[in-house]
Amino acid sequence: MEEAAILCFEEKFSNAERKARISNTLGVRPKTFEIDCLVENNAYEIKWRDATTDGHITKEHTRLKQITKSGYTPIRIMFYYPNRSQAIKIQQALETIYSGVGGSYYYGDNAWKRIETKTEVNLLGILSKIADNTTKG
Repeated sequence: MEEAAILCFEEKFSNAERKARISNTLGVRPKTFEIDCLVENNAYEIKWRDATTDGHITKEHTRLKQITKSGYTPIRIMFYYPNRSQAIKIQQALETIYSGVGGSYYYGDNAWKRIETKTEVNLLGILSKIADNTTKG
């Protein structure tokens, strides 16, 4: 799913950079942070779903601070939103962190809409059509 979304950005933006790396100047570990897709000044983190562990929040917070320090706006796109209460709390914390650094967090239906709005590709429609054709065949 992540690859398909990145392809949408690459199709729309000739300057889209896949799997860009920025140095971590805020700490020693990790040495670099990966950005799934860098488009202009937007640093997209694209996920089908998330591991949603408590340790993940600390690393993500440092990553977001480094992204903004590097001059990019962090944007998270996550298609599947968890249904476990602890996982939801973690996602809500991540959404707050993104907002706190001037970024954006899109999940569920809004994630699909964000892809379509920014790239003019209806990725959900394409995947739905493929699924329909597969189940009919």
